[in-house]
Amino acid sequence: MAMDSKERRPKSASDSRGPDAPGRRPYQKKKVCRFCSEPELTMDYKDAKALRPFVTEKGRIVPRRITGACAKHQRMVATAIKRARNVAIVPFTTTFIGG
Repeated sequence: MAMDSKERRPKSASDSRGPDAPGRRPYQKKKVCRFCSEPELTMDYKDAKALRPFVTEKGRIVPRRITGACAKHQRMVATAIKRARNVAIVPFTTTFIGG
């Protein structure tokens, strides 16, 4: 039997929008900028090994919400990656050979 638009089923405990509801992520600890917390770390375009965590497999720059870097240091990271790409230290994209 189909339900009319006026008839509604009562809400159960599983329908509530709590932290365990489907589609919601559990609470995550706030990410802290590693450059602010450790001042001796520096970002240099010539150090490809240091740039690697900030570039995806496809060669894209990882966003702030993933890296946890503050706005100031994310801009520095992006500039360093772009400079390293121009000098051919870091590739612009990966090469895919296939069909």
